[in-house]
Amino acid sequence: MKEDWTGFLLPYKQTTSELKAKFTALREQFKLSQQHVPIEFVTARVKPVDSILEKMQRRNILEANLENEMEDIAGVRIMCQFVDDIYQLVKLIRKRNDLSVIEERDYIANEKESGYRSYHLIIKYPVQLLDGQRDILAEIQIRTLAMNFWATIEHSLNYKYNGKFPNELEVRLKRAAEAAFQLDQEMSAIREEIKDAQQEFSYRRGNDTKE
Repeated sequence: MKEDWTGFLLPYKQTTSELKAKFTALREQFKLSQQHVPIEFVTARVKPVDSILEKMQRRNILEANLENEMEDIAGVRIMCQFVDDIYQLVKLIRKRNDLSVIEERDYIANEKESGYRSYHLIIKYPVQLLDGQRDILAEIQIRTLAMNFWATIEHSLNYKYNGKFPNELEVRLKRAAEAAFQLDQEMSAIREEIKDAQQEFSYRRGNDTKE
């Protein structure tokens, strides 16, 4: 196996750092334009070495094919308030010329059997290294706060039960996933009221700051 994981992962760390900065800057642009801000916050991570090794074994990925067959070594997650925000961001990402979208997986319209919902984009991102440009595969996950809450809990339980949940827990997780999605739908139904309230709050806070 690889001896220099630090050197191997360096371009992936650069990718996540740059993408996080770019999407955070996009959020600021929305705020300055006084439009609805579809991005709540952005996180990024590079998959830990032990997780890479586990996935290589589980998916039968050869070390020589790692860069081309493991698409989520670099990962960025964008959180939104509303489901519509997710699709708005997907359209914006498709139009960007600093990355290439090579695959899309809509787990919102087509949720996983577990109840998991999110929108995944597999992209190719060019990073500038000492020896020139290199295209890095990365995964962008876009989800609402409710979807993220459920996914975070399910991920933790997955470690405890190694993916094999007791039947009762599995049923409860699916119910919770539906409840989270119902919350998203209800929030979408009163979206305009929420946006008006947020704009009013921002306006008043701005005036209070000036005083």
